[in-house]
Amino acid sequence: MAMIDAPPTGAAAAPHLGPEDVEAIGERMDAIRAEVLESLGAADARYIRRLVRAHTLLEVGARVVLLGARSRPAWWVGTATLAVAKVLDNMEIGHNVLHGQWDWMRDPAISSTTWRWDHVSPPDQWQRSHNVRHHAFTNILGEDDDLGYGVMRVDEDQPWHPVHLLQPVWNLVTACIFEYGIALFDSRVGESLRTGEPLTAEQRTDLRALLLQARRQLLKDFVIHPLAAGPGWRSTLSANATACLLRNVWSHSVIMCGHFPEGVETFTRSALPQEETRGEWYVRQMLGSADISGPPLLHLMAGNLSHQIEHHLFPDLPSNHYARIAPTVRAVFDDHGLRYHVAPFHRQLASAWHKVLRLSLPGAGVSPRRWIPGRAGSR
Repeated sequence: MAMIDAPPTGAAAAPHLGPEDVEAIGERMDAIRAEVLESLGAADARYIRRLVRAHTLLEVGARVVLLGARSRPAWWVGTATLAVAKVLDNMEIGHNVLHGQWDWMRDPAISSTTWRWDHVSPPDQWQRSHNVRHHAFTNILGEDDDLGYGVMRVDEDQPWHPVHLLQPVWNLVTACIFEYGIALFDSRVGESLRTGEPLTAEQRTDLRALLLQARRQLLKDFVIHPLAAGPGWRSTLSANATACLLRNVWSHSVIMCGHFPEGVETFTRSALPQEETRGEWYVRQMLGSADISGPPLLHLMAGNLSHQIEHHLFPDLPSNHYARIAPTVRAVFDDHGLRYHVAPFHRQLASAWHKVLRLSLPGAGVSPRRWIPGRAGSR
C-alpha cells in the first residue's frame, strides 16, 4: 500500500492514500455491502416487525400507566416508558425505515414511501434533506445542511463572528427543541431566515406542509392525549412534554457523537475532486464519522447510529447489521492506516461539546492541510 506522510488533522494523523489504495477501499466496501444484501431474509423481517410491535406496546402501556397514575413513581414509570417509545420510533424505526433500509421486504406497512413517524418533520422533506443532501455531501462545508445547520461554527476554516460566542447556548437550546430545528432546516425555510430573503414558492409549500405536520404533533401530545386523561390531564401533559424533551436531547446527543467530536474531518468543495469516485466517497465517509462503543441496548436506543461510520458508508443497509459488519469495516481502516474513530458515549459527547465551545471563541486557528482522497492536495 502506498502511503505518504501527512500533517496531523484534528486529533489524528491522516495519511495520504494513492489512487490504487482508494480504489481498493472502494472494492472492499462494495464487497461488504453485497454480502449484507445477499444475507437479508426472514430473520431481518422478524426483527423490524417485532420492533414495531414492541414500540406500539410500549406507547400503549405508557398511556395506560399515565391514565391511572396517582403517585410520583407511577408518573415516572409512565413518562420513562413513553420516552423510550418515542426514541425507538424516531431512531431505530422511523429514521431507518425512511432511509429505505426495509424496502426490500415489499411490505407497504413498513416502507419509506408510506411511513409516518412521531416527528414534526414531514417525511418527504426529511428524506430530501437527510437522505439526498446529507448523505451525498457528508461534512462538506456549504453543502451538508446537517453540518451546524448553517448557524454554528464547526470548523476552524469557517470565519469567526461575534455571534459564535452564543453557539454553546444555541446548541443547548437546539438539543431541547431538536425535532423543530431539524424540521425547519429540512423545509429549506431556514435558508431564507439566515439570509433575510423572501420565501420562494417551493419554500412556502414546504412551510405549509411543516406547519400542518407540526399542528398534528402538537395536538396529539398537548391537546388530545391530555383531554383523554380527564382529571389527570396535567399529569399526562407534563409527561408528554418531558418525554418529548428527553427524546430530543437524546437524539441530539447521538447525532453530535457521530458527527462533531474532535478529529472528525470536514471538507470544502474546492478541496475535493470535481467528481468523486465510489472509493473517494467511501473514504470521505470514513474520515467524517465517529462511532460510539457500548452495549447492545445503547445501540438499539441510538437507532444504531452509534455505528455512524457504518451508517454513513451504507445508509440504506438494515441497521441491525451494522454491529456485525463493524469489525470488518474496522479492518479496512487498519489495513490502510486510517483512524477508526470510536469511543464510549460520554467521551464522544464531551469531545463534541468541547469542539462547540472551542470554536465559539476567536483565535481557534486555521486547520492544517486536509487530506484529499486519491491525490496530494491541500485546502
